[in-house]
Amino acid sequence: MTSSALERLDWQRQVTELYEGVRAELYPHVAHAGWIAVRDRLHAEHVCSPIADRDAFTGLEVADYDPGWRVVARLEPADPQRITVPTSTGGFLPVERAGIARTPWGALDVWELLSYGGGLWIPVGDRYLYDTVRGADLGTTADGELVLDLNFLFLPASAHDPRLDCPIAPAGGRLPVDVPVGERSR
Repeated sequence: MTSSALERLDWQRQVTELYEGVRAELYPHVAHAGWIAVRDRLHAEHVCSPIADRDAFTGLEVADYDPGWRVVARLEPADPQRITVPTSTGGFLPVERAGIARTPWGALDVWELLSYGGGLWIPVGDRYLYDTVRGADLGTTADGELVLDLNFLFLPASAHDPRLDCPIAPAGGRLPVDVPVGERSR
């Protein structure tokens, strides 16, 4: 069933509200539990869910919350780099490096999406941490640091439905360590 523009708008609105709740919650582990519950409900019930067989869907595979994977980091200047990244369906998406966020696990490039909608995109391997055009935004501190809580990593929609088009992370979106938290592939 093809979803309508208003149904896609509703999906986007609910994801945006989900992340507003995550940013407002004082306790990250509580925010994480709510994030899982809402995402499971959306994936199970919403017409725009990328899950093909919702009748068989039992929930997304998400690791337990580990506070050791949460940091805040300044968006540091980086040499400007404008590239076109490939997408999962063979397309291309223009991005420009907005800066670098240094973490205990390595540096991550922070990208600005240059196509319509814009926003920040922080891929980590085959998952995303920020995708603000889609509403995924963990926020910033009062001092202007990015909240980088890898417990909130999520798979792009194309991991659930290969017909959907999602950008593939460039090299600066890969950490030199295994990241055991966040949503994982089954």
